Amino acid sequence: MDRDFSRRARPDDIPEWAERLVLFMDDGYVIPGTGFRVGFDAIVGLVPGIGDFVTTAISLSLVWLAHQRGASHSVIARMLVNLGIDAMVGAVPVVGDVFDVAYKANRRNLELLQRYDKAPKEARRKDAAFVAMVVAGIIVLLTVPITLAILIVKFVTD
Repeated sequence: MDRDFSRRARPDDIPEWAERLVLFMDDGYVIPGTGFRVGFDAIVGLVPGIGDFVTTAISLSLVWLAHQRGASHSVIARMLVNLGIDAMVGAVPVVGDVFDVAYKANRRNLELLQRYDKAPKEARRKDAAFVAMVVAGIIVLLTVPITLAILIVKFVTD
């Protein structure tokens, strides 16, 4: 997969539709009397099953934009982690709905793309470190239960 990084757009060239999408998905409506903003993601996420699927599918357009702009694999991986967290926690009834209001994965992803456009090397380094921590966390989460299961089986069979 050969990308021509010399053609990468300047920071001010992020399409207007991306900011409008983030506004719509994460910040489009003000909760009266609070000043707190929610978007389509939090509202549609209230629909069990399909809500989080629909909003995640829409949110992937920002990841596609990052890919088209030549963002590094670590930046794209971090964007996907943000969407994965949003989708997984958002799927939990009630807790996920509250989480959707606060987490704002699309806003985070747009900020990652803007940071990448301004300073690609720095963003790549920071995002690679974050992705490495996530991978290490997943390995630990998988290793601990398997190790415990093996120890329990050994204890029961001895």
